[in-house]
Amino acid sequence: MAILEIRNLIIDYGIIRAVKGINMNVEEGTIVAILGANGAGKTTTIRSISGVVKVKSGQIKFDGEDIQNKDPFKITAMGIVQSPEGRMILNGLTVEENLLVGAYSLKDSEISVKNEDGTRSKVFMKRSVLIQKLFNDVYSYFPILQERRKQQASTLSGGEQQMLAIGRALMGNPKILLLDEPSLGLAPLIVRDIFEIVNRIKEEGRTILIVEQNAFQTLKIADYAYILELGKIITEGKGEKLLNDDELVNAYLGSSKH
Repeated sequence: MAILEIRNLIIDYGIIRAVKGINMNVEEGTIVAILGANGAGKTTTIRSISGVVKVKSGQIKFDGEDIQNKDPFKITAMGIVQSPEGRMILNGLTVEENLLVGAYSLKDSEISVKNEDGTRSKVFMKRSVLIQKLFNDVYSYFPILQERRKQQASTLSGGEQQMLAIGRALMGNPKILLLDEPSLGLAPLIVRDIFEIVNRIKEEGRTILIVEQNAFQTLKIADYAYILELGKIITEGKGEKLLNDDELVNAYLGSSKH
């Protein structure tokens, strides 16, 4: 079932048409990737979903409801939470305070939890209990953040700041987690760790839409991917299938398996 649907999406920056009538679906419980070179329209697309970029025309539906051009805080409250490109860590706050900022829109909620036998159940939680659960979840994914929870966030390494940005988004208890260039500027070993954790987050029941230039690492974990070039989808398909298309990867994504 598609939790997010994009139809005939057009976005302009002044006289420049950045996104030219694209169509996408994001199925619940999957990782969907938007790939392409700089200027392809990837970040513009994901920012239109979170409400940061205004849509010229077309439709963005979340859980069956039109959300195009809604205020970003309303979209966040609905369960679409973005970890932005560039991390945007709040300097002057500790790691724990940065994480808590991500929970600002939470209310008493019914959430999905994983049972010991692997099935999932709905459980009602008070806001305070939910926040503590989310802290525990984030610290289980990123133990270094727990170790440094009282440390000024600005003193973290680049990789740790990226973990904090993802953790802060998870504190919003997202129905869809939007990740914008999570590997940007990171060393290869840190990139590998980030992608392994993103896959773990999906396996815990989250839906993830990821924008990336690192095609190989992304396609290894993506259930489905869309390849953009100059604001248009040039191809789409299952991550594994696209990953094995060397000609496609080398021609459009500037990355290879070697």
